[in-house]
Amino acid sequence: MSEVANRSGSAAGIDPRAAVSRHDRPQLVSFLADAQTESAVRDGLADLMLETADMRRGGIRAAITALQKMTTPRILVVDVSGEDEPLAALGQLSEVVEPDVVVLVVGDIHDITFYREVTRGLGAMEYLAKPLTRDIVARHFGPFVRGQTRAGVVLGGRMIALTGAQGGVGTSLLAANLAWHLGTERNRHTVLLDADLHRGTGAFLLNTAPSPGLRSAIETPDRIDSLLAERAAQPVSDRLHVLASDVPLTEIPRYAEGAATSLMAALRKRYNFIVADVPFNGGHFSRDLLELAQQRVVVMLPTLVSIRDALKLLGLRSGPDQGERAIVALNRLGMPGGLQRRQVEETLGLKVDIAIPDLPRVVSSATNIGEPAAAARSPLRAAILELTTLAAANGLMDMGKRGEQAAATTSRARRGWRLFGGRG
Repeated sequence: MSEVANRSGSAAGIDPRAAVSRHDRPQLVSFLADAQTESAVRDGLADLMLETADMRRGGIRAAITALQKMTTPRILVVDVSGEDEPLAALGQLSEVVEPDVVVLVVGDIHDITFYREVTRGLGAMEYLAKPLTRDIVARHFGPFVRGQTRAGVVLGGRMIALTGAQGGVGTSLLAANLAWHLGTERNRHTVLLDADLHRGTGAFLLNTAPSPGLRSAIETPDRIDSLLAERAAQPVSDRLHVLASDVPLTEIPRYAEGAATSLMAALRKRYNFIVADVPFNGGHFSRDLLELAQQRVVVMLPTLVSIRDALKLLGLRSGPDQGERAIVALNRLGMPGGLQRRQVEETLGLKVDIAIPDLPRVVSSATNIGEPAAAARSPLRAAILELTTLAAANGLMDMGKRGEQAAATTSRARRGWRLFGGRG
């Protein structure tokens, strides 16, 4: 059965060493549970390494602990032998690594279904069942060390675009709190992208400063790389950044064709999640961002005008990586003069996915001091947790003890989205 789990598939010449030019990333780090496996991996890759591999003794639990404190390598070899729930452990590993890491898995399970869940479901590049030999490692892990990945695999993070049915519905507040929750409480590499170049509200809500980097990125996309994108984003915490601009109202930035695609490609190499606050103003930048998102969220109020404009947004064509329709978030339910939820849903012709009560005191207090409202226990925090579950494709982030069957079901249900490597 060893050969059943030892197959590499077709390869396309994409060099992961060129994908991210950060000089601080080690080329390869391994966490292997026994001396025989470590020797096979070292010998099988010896002729392919440009630098000395960092070989560490220990399995996936050691990897999770170490990678919380160290820079994610370009290639990570990890051993899941002896784990009661190896898929759950791999889900936990995904929370502490950067999204473009090439993950190669070693284990003691000789089963084709498990192989498919690890590679096609979770997005690891390859799985090899023990015992390993030098030749097996060179044949199946070697292509990835040489800079080859499977054809059709796109490495990188997930983009969630929030758009208001109209101005003032609370889109920026929800986007900022969602990004804060993913980056701070879920510990995922997250960037909040504020696509309103003139206001920079996202930076204000997270108590940081806008920068000119976003404007430069959309005007000169040929200069975009992952380093430029990271320098332009302002840090809020170790794993949360904000990319926002405050262009004077008297100036109109020039949007270069394809700039949104180049910007997303750079950001997805660095961040697990890009939370984009996208005002739908009909401009090319907004339209392109909505097209590129993996998940769209339409934010609306319980009013007839908001229902009318929400229907327009819901009628937009879905992007190639999106689900059947956007998530609908009904904000300020119970506001003075507002419609009831039943009335909103009857007029929309569909159920709203998330309903957030009117919370003027909670929102105003948090906004004035530049702190996320979701940090405190409130209905808004509950809504952000629900939005995370619906929009962030994070079913495997919270697997815990749910077991292998739940992991397999979740990975299949997420329309091809994978924890490692992004979209397959």
